[in-house]
Amino acid sequence: MKKTTPIGTSDFKDIINENLLYIDKSLLIKEIAEDTSRIILLPRPRRFGKTLNMSMLRYFFDLNNAKENRKLFEGLKITNDAVFDLYQGKFPVISISFKDAKSNCFEDIYAKICRLIGAEFAKHRYILDAQLLDETNQEEFRAIASYKANRMQIEDSLLKLSEYLSAYYKQKTIILIDEYDTPIHSAFTNKYYTEMIDFMRSLLGAALKDNVHLQKGVLTGTLRISKESIFTGFNNPSVYTILNSEFSQCFGFTPEELREILVYYEIEHLEPEIKNWYNGYIFGSQEIYNPWSILKFVASKDKRFIAHWVNTSSNDLIKELIIDSPASVRSELMDLMKGSALVKTLNENISFPELKHSSETIFSFLVFSGYLKAKLLKFEQSDYWYELTIPNQEVVKMFETIIMNWFQDSFQPSHSDMLIQALLELDIELFEELLNRCIVQTLSCYDVEKREVERVYQAFILGLLVALSPRYEVTSNKESGYGRYDICIIPSNSNKPAIIMELKSLRLKETAKKAIASALQQIEDKQYETAIRQRGYLDIVKLAVVFDGKRVWVKEGKKTNRDHE
Repeated sequence: MKKTTPIGTSDFKDIINENLLYIDKSLLIKEIAEDTSRIILLPRPRRFGKTLNMSMLRYFFDLNNAKENRKLFEGLKITNDAVFDLYQGKFPVISISFKDAKSNCFEDIYAKICRLIGAEFAKHRYILDAQLLDETNQEEFRAIASYKANRMQIEDSLLKLSEYLSAYYKQKTIILIDEYDTPIHSAFTNKYYTEMIDFMRSLLGAALKDNVHLQKGVLTGTLRISKESIFTGFNNPSVYTILNSEFSQCFGFTPEELREILVYYEIEHLEPEIKNWYNGYIFGSQEIYNPWSILKFVASKDKRFIAHWVNTSSNDLIKELIIDSPASVRSELMDLMKGSALVKTLNENISFPELKHSSETIFSFLVFSGYLKAKLLKFEQSDYWYELTIPNQEVVKMFETIIMNWFQDSFQPSHSDMLIQALLELDIELFEELLNRCIVQTLSCYDVEKREVERVYQAFILGLLVALSPRYEVTSNKESGYGRYDICIIPSNSNKPAIIMELKSLRLKETAKKAIASALQQIEDKQYETAIRQRGYLDIVKLAVVFDGKRVWVKEGKKTNRDHE
């Protein structure tokens, strides 16, 4: 009988004891132990194994139940390294995960964090019996463990607990903080960001800055949030993002690990499509597969290729960024959805308040959050330049859904449905009227800057047409004949007409009539219908779509059909 995949189980001990599928990431321990920094931050996208890895570190280093925990690592790679005997079961450990610390108000999330810290204190109540603490510290310990501590006591709590543990065991303490930035994400989304930053700075600062009782601190999260000074003065912490080669194989599945999984479950013939849907990440220079999506796919009975990872949490922040970002950012995202690549510099220090105002910060956020792939291209003029693409089909589908919902939310749904129906029925006059209405309702003034107006309108129309999938194939900027058409709509049934659109914006002193004629002539001269005809489509409708600000004209050109054969 095959091992069960550990969906929803992130405790290392449970996975080993229950004989669930485990991909050996134990050499993470060696990298942590041999890193010379006292504080290590490992930002990775959500659901890439951070919590499981932190659980593994806890069971490895913790001197409580050291002999029993040693058995958990039998047969794993780390047992063949000298690090195993040097460090296994040698330190007191404080381990807290903030992965579920989310709320729509500061008071609730603060209460959740107090309970997490209180539960950690409660695990170590035995310290109270050792007569190491004076009366004041005992009272404070009990207050924190029973969730009755004041804010100052909570902010100093991790520092204090490391002090107590070090005194008890006469050994410095390891502090593990999983998903440190989840409360900050929640705070930004729910508008209590400044208060949350102040609290987290005090809590983590006390525990990690100049703490003489600290052996090593390890933190995971999605982003490096440093502009708000959370890590100020932390004695030069080592931060290893997905752009670094260090720890590159410790999160997510490598191609070799994926192959091992597929062979074990006898589905290796599905590897090409799995690559299309769930691969595409690069950590350092290492190719990485999304582990959550792989495990969910393997566990599914029908082996359907659907979005797993992107549906594990709310994408509201991504949607908000896309909608509120400058028009140039949305245009570039549409280029990415069409398979193009962008060349950008990236900022590893994310500042949430700058997200909606800086295109560099937006694209950096999308990369570090797992929504874009970054491939290093060159180092030039003191900057690293990366090629950005959408990693896989799963993320493409998410972007399509967000853009479709944006357009549907922007105007009456009935208008959208009518517009698409008018186009498919080739009622060009009605299509022009409804397209004008949609543009007036949806596009703001800054959306139609002259230097990029055609790209903005192209993105707008493509967003409207997303609803046609899967009955119609909607493509853009694809080669056909002697050039690249702007938009093409190809029905699954070759007996129905295909539609080619050429978009133009009015030039200075140019009339709409002249622009329409120019667009239709370009379709003919460039023979855009060539590739479509080769696929067996004989009825081809050619449309010129001309824009001037928020006014649009649509005109049908000479039709190619069976009568011309």
